[in-house]
Amino acid sequence: MSGPITLLSNVTLHLDAGAIIRGSPSLEDYRLTSGGSETRLAPVANADPVAMIAGLITATRAKNIAITGSGIIEGSALAYVTDQVLDLNYALKDGGAWIPRLTRQGEDFLSTKLGIQDGPYIPKQRPGKLITLVDCDNVTIAGVTLQNSPNWTLAIFDSRHVDINGVKINSLASDRRMPNDDGIDLTNSRFVHVTRCDIQTGDDCIALFGGEDTTVSDCTLSSRDSGIRLGYDRGEIRNVVFSNIVIRNSTRSITVNVRAGGIIENILFDNLIIQTKLHTGYWWGKGEAIHISALPRAGTVTPGIIRNLRFSNILADSEAGIIIYGSANSIIRDVQLDRIELKINAGPMSGYVGGNFDLRGEVPPELSIFKHDIPGLYARYVDGLKLLNFELAWDYNLPEFFSDGIECEHFQNLQVDGFVGRQAKVGGGCCAIRLSDGNGVGIRNSMAAEGTQVFLKSTKVVGPITLLNNDLSRASIVANPAISTLILSGNIMPSTSAQTTR
Repeated sequence: MSGPITLLSNVTLHLDAGAIIRGSPSLEDYRLTSGGSETRLAPVANADPVAMIAGLITATRAKNIAITGSGIIEGSALAYVTDQVLDLNYALKDGGAWIPRLTRQGEDFLSTKLGIQDGPYIPKQRPGKLITLVDCDNVTIAGVTLQNSPNWTLAIFDSRHVDINGVKINSLASDRRMPNDDGIDLTNSRFVHVTRCDIQTGDDCIALFGGEDTTVSDCTLSSRDSGIRLGYDRGEIRNVVFSNIVIRNSTRSITVNVRAGGIIENILFDNLIIQTKLHTGYWWGKGEAIHISALPRAGTVTPGIIRNLRFSNILADSEAGIIIYGSANSIIRDVQLDRIELKINAGPMSGYVGGNFDLRGEVPPELSIFKHDIPGLYARYVDGLKLLNFELAWDYNLPEFFSDGIECEHFQNLQVDGFVGRQAKVGGGCCAIRLSDGNGVGIRNSMAAEGTQVFLKSTKVVGPITLLNNDLSRASIVANPAISTLILSGNIMPSTSAQTTR
């Protein structure tokens, strides 16, 4: 049992097999700090505004440090949640402001009628991060298990040359209801390499809030929030690669967002298996396989910049689709999705919380959670979006709010090459591809799946729309309404040529 530990330069903290360092369950055992970099820890209520509570292990401006071995660092998280959460009638931690009447379920959205919630718990005043590294250089964390953190688990700020290898992060065993128990949080750090880690948390598994020249590979992630999260507020994130990763049970598998300035650019995601589901608690997200958004933070004007993202070789089994949600003053540019297989299913919570877009956090309440039909892929305010080899499948007996295969509005320079899919339900008023308020469209080498009603609907699209070498034979209607600027070449058309219009 231990209170705070300070790790100094040229020191290795080694935990042999069977060794446990257990953080004290008494808040009184954690020192207060003030000023300097340690103000990044946990705020103290009713105290000097710069007074903070330390976490279990802290290193500040240290060099050549390591935490290694097969032992366990235990955070005693349950000591820092309110007593009533341990019975079946606990309250939920606030998940940010929204307006219930704007949701599909109205006042019944996240109603207690759903019974026992998925969390998160309401925390008491609690220690800082389990492990905090600030302005450190040449760091190795390898082999250890970090479990039951009362706050962020491993937080790294303004550091360089950090290797995290073979670490297991386990939040409350099978409970997963501790708020803010992120696995690994990287802020304004460079040359960071995360590999062969198993991270299971309630909150985000891996989050970047600024930094560059970082790789994450060969990891398994499970979260009730985001498996991978980039951005939030200010800061710059660039030159980051994620590869060979499995993400399970998340409400948003991948989140990339900006809210108040900053840049996210040059990011690669390759070789991922994704599974999402809707949860009943206040976790952010509504089952999206991929969520990208650029919106102004409440009270600000400019949200920042997102550009040059690449997603490839992804298998996704999801309870919602893919969202790319830009804004008029922050257009999301040059996003490419290549070799994506997405299957959309309905889960037990679909009727209770599904059929909404969830754009939290730090947006005005009217944009936080609101009713919206769910396409396979939805994009708005994008420029240079490329959808290559995108295969979309829908489960049977889906709720009515599942809609088009691809919906894109307020766009420029859209390329669809190798799309296979249709609308959610056979028949009805939805379509395989719906376009509005844009210009520059090329659709090539694509196939209307069996049961396609209308392959393409467009409204206020400027300039020609090119359909080249597509198999449209399974569509009942190729285009509705008839498009005078439609350029057709090399397509396999429905058996009746009149099917180009209704």
